[in-house]
Amino acid sequence: MLILPIHSKLEAYLEKHQLVKRFEKQKQLLEKNIFHPSLNVELLEPKQLKVFSFRVDHKYRAVFIFHEVDVIEVVDINNHYN
Repeated sequence: MLILPIHSKLEAYLEKHQLVKRFEKQKQLLEKNIFHPSLNVELLEPKQLKVFSFRVDHKYRAVFIFHEVDVIEVVDINNHYN
């Protein structure tokens, strides 16, 4: 699985919320096995848009899309409870 580099605004968000190391760890898991249990990958509503998310930690999730079968782009990182 190839994960495209994230946008600079997302990098800044990770730094601001002290999530850089946790995001990198979860990203490595995603690259190796999208079904790893700690990622808790979800298909978001509406399902026909094919937008997914994975857990960065218990509070934050990263939203991603597939460009090809094995190419992922993280398009957002946000507080799951806001």
